[in-house]
Amino acid sequence: MIGVVIPAHDEEERLEACLASVLCASRHPALGGEPVRVMVVLDDCSDGSARVAWEWGVRILCVEARNVGKTRAVGSEWLLSHGARWLAHTDADTQVHPDWLAVQLALGADAVCGVVEVDDWSVHAARVRQRYEAAYVDADGHSHIHGANLGVSAAAYARAGGFPALAAHEDVALVRALERTGADIAWSARCRVRTSSRKDARARGGFGDYLCGLAAE
Repeated sequence: MIGVVIPAHDEEERLEACLASVLCASRHPALGGEPVRVMVVLDDCSDGSARVAWEWGVRILCVEARNVGKTRAVGSEWLLSHGARWLAHTDADTQVHPDWLAVQLALGADAVCGVVEVDDWSVHAARVRQRYEAAYVDADGHSHIHGANLGVSAAAYARAGGFPALAAHEDVALVRALERTGADIAWSARCRVRTSSRKDARARGGFGDYLCGLAAE
């Protein structure tokens, strides 16, 4: 079984598009019909995120951590305890490509770090996009780490100790732990997602704050 973890804090507006894309990816023919369980971990939500997740028929866990590392870890542990052999992570403001899961598994690595495309640059000044694209390597062998596009085998995840309870950069901490265990990590541009360019970032210090920071440079 393949598990997908999606942390969400008040993501009613964006969660539906995310789930539609993930469920599409779960039906990719290259998966050979292997079951895919999608877990939305609702972290201290006060909006309609739970209703959206319920309407799409995915599994839900509720926590009050306000901590994305803890939220990812809780979802991961539930899926592992129910037999997941592979954990794929994305974010509630992100849409994955239809072959997202198929590519992760086809790469044959212990873990996969994919790339992100920004969905809409119109909310930012032109210089933000210019600075971002000048620094971003959208090619195999990149060095980017995104919680919105990360996959890891159950065995490698356990050896690395799982996600730490960090409010930001939990994805980086996990990948560094994977590297210390000698995990085979695929740094792939084939594994792709489209993520929000939002200014109202949910995780302080995350991707949204990074984009906003480019405007001040």
